[in-house]
Amino acid sequence: MLSSIASTITGKESAPKQAQTNLEVDVLVIGAGPTGLGAAKRLNQLNSASWLIVDSNETPGGLASTDVTPEGFLYDVGGHVIFSHYKYFDDCLDEALPRESDWYHHQRVSYVRCKNLWVPYPFQNNISLLPQDEKVACMNGMIDAALECRVANIKPKNFDEWIVRMMGEGIADLFMRPYNFKVWAVPTTKMQCEWLGERVAAPDLKTVTKNIILNKPAPNWGPNATFRFPAEGGTGGIWIAVANTLPKENTIFGEGGFVTAVDAEKKLVTMKNGTTVKYKKLINTMALDSLVNLIGDKELISWTKDLFYSTTHVIGVGIRGERPERIGDKCWLYFPEDDCPFYRATIFSNYSPNNQPQSSVKLPTLQLANGSPATSDEAKDGPYWSLMFEVSESTMKPVDVQNLLKDTIQGAVNTELIKPGDEIVSTYHRAFDHGYPTPTLERNGAINQLLPKLKDMGIWSRGRFGSWKYEVGNQDHSFMLGVEAVDNILNGATELTLNYPDFVNSRANTERRLVDGVQELKL
Repeated sequence: MLSSIASTITGKESAPKQAQTNLEVDVLVIGAGPTGLGAAKRLNQLNSASWLIVDSNETPGGLASTDVTPEGFLYDVGGHVIFSHYKYFDDCLDEALPRESDWYHHQRVSYVRCKNLWVPYPFQNNISLLPQDEKVACMNGMIDAALECRVANIKPKNFDEWIVRMMGEGIADLFMRPYNFKVWAVPTTKMQCEWLGERVAAPDLKTVTKNIILNKPAPNWGPNATFRFPAEGGTGGIWIAVANTLPKENTIFGEGGFVTAVDAEKKLVTMKNGTTVKYKKLINTMALDSLVNLIGDKELISWTKDLFYSTTHVIGVGIRGERPERIGDKCWLYFPEDDCPFYRATIFSNYSPNNQPQSSVKLPTLQLANGSPATSDEAKDGPYWSLMFEVSESTMKPVDVQNLLKDTIQGAVNTELIKPGDEIVSTYHRAFDHGYPTPTLERNGAINQLLPKLKDMGIWSRGRFGSWKYEVGNQDHSFMLGVEAVDNILNGATELTLNYPDFVNSRANTERRLVDGVQELKL
């Protein structure tokens, strides 16, 4: 998978490098996504141990990287924006991209498409804007849920029960169940609810009732109500810049960083080109199931059978013309209904004017949005704008991959994101096998066995898929998982992000700094 990503980005297979055998370091870091780079950044800062970071991809970034189409449209690996729970994370990004002109700052403008309406996000706080029948069903459900909450003496056993307990059957049926199935590719009955934290807004019945009476939307909610985005290079540009702050002699990217075997007993990693690296401690950021398969331990492999994940398809569509007024300054949009295959669409051109070609670039029309062929193959000027879509796939939710691009474009027409006669000048489709680490009912049992056992072997497995905790899987979380793994290895510090996700995601976590290897909490 990693080698195919490298060839996709660079457009060619990486050239083999001269093997260096018998390398030896105190700490080896596998993977140069946000977690691996966070670990490398901290190791370089503390300068108290020898270290090396390796990745089979020539370009750092992992699941936070960015691709560029031949026509010049940029697409991230899914919907990424920068918001933060950590001052240390902010400082590292500001060091890598220090100029004010390096960033664009945005107020989130997000909607849910429901009943041919755009309902402001979060949906459950804005049912005042629904048609009357749906509004009544949602309110009845919320009242029933509020009454049930007053007498309930047991916690919800799964995500579905949590939804009904907090929001009622009306919102569950209209939005939460169908949307979350489209995202996670598993039913809500098969998911736990410990991962929720700040990710799902629980509606306040009095506030919702007031908004219905006054017929007004609720205010913005959530940690990403404001966010920033890099001016150049997409999200991947951030991580390239962070990697550039590290000493080159401590990095091996490309063919030389392709891990083919991990001998946990001998503490030896073997690369595809024959290089071997002896380590004292290993920070792993590849997916847990991939890691244990490389180790070959049958007990570890058996535990990974309870880890479920979905594949993410990212589809991009570049369009000629001025950004339509109906699109305006929207950021990302949610789609619970079955008139489109995607669960989320991002107006990626709104994040930065450099996410698409300049108006002076001449491009031919590939097709019209309704599937009709272009009337001419002549290359013409812009301006251009772009949409990025995400579609999930799993064994419980198969996808017609062969027709997914066509179905996505038709879904965009169905939901009025684009018009049938719009000129499409560029398309993009890439599947990421490990897209979402699903918080299923079985997940905690698996990772509570796997992570301590690996640590006993001298392996700190961390990151979006390295520790398999979606609740701490954003870019800031992932980066700090790497930072805190280093502090734990070198100084015995507590890994707060891994072990206390509710705290790091809470308002109590107002500022966190790392000073000379000591975690300093300011509450």
